[in-house]
Amino acid sequence: MPWVLLSLWMLMALSALQHACAQVPLTILTTSLPATTAGANFRCRIAVNGGAQPYTWQVLDGKLPPGLKLNATQGTITGSPTTPGEYGFSVAVADSSVPVNRVERAYKIVVTAALGIEWKQPPAVHGDKIEGSVIVTNYTERDFTLTVIVMAVNEIGRATALGYQEFTLHSSGEQVIPFGASPGPGSYIAHADAVAEVAKTNSIYRARKQTVESLVIQAPE
Repeated sequence: MPWVLLSLWMLMALSALQHACAQVPLTILTTSLPATTAGANFRCRIAVNGGAQPYTWQVLDGKLPPGLKLNATQGTITGSPTTPGEYGFSVAVADSSVPVNRVERAYKIVVTAALGIEWKQPPAVHGDKIEGSVIVTNYTERDFTLTVIVMAVNEIGRATALGYQEFTLHSSGEQVIPFGASPGPGSYIAHADAVAEVAKTNSIYRARKQTVESLVIQAPE
């Protein structure tokens, strides 16, 4: 008889425990999301508690930074953001209860530029040459290998290199790069492209600067 009572008590306790677990409300535990840099690999999981698994996730108001996406079954945000800015959005998670439990939370992700490029001396025509300089800046906490190419492109799409450099740009460092060449008579748009690579994190950052007005080199008389 005691064994029967003990077994009955254990079944009642187990049932009470299961009932208590089922009553745990569905809650999103993650209160904020980390900032990141444009071009960096991003991965963050939004933690939840309670409810009945599996869960289903979706983005409601607002938008994730371009290049990031929310996994609908795992609640992870992954990808490589492409555009600096501050992005606000809301996330909803629903469980498998009947009826369904559903909760929401608002977040923001701040994406900062990892690599900057600006004209130090804007491209200008000096005789038969286009000359100037750019300044490149590493805004990250890591050194990276940087390649900078400055091109002049004429009205029919012919490109002439005005400058090229490849070097290591240290964390929070900057470098001025002069350029200049004689592309021949014509009307040109100059653009400078910088590509940085961090091998340890497999991250690639890009930045570009381009002239608005054409640079005209006159044919010799």
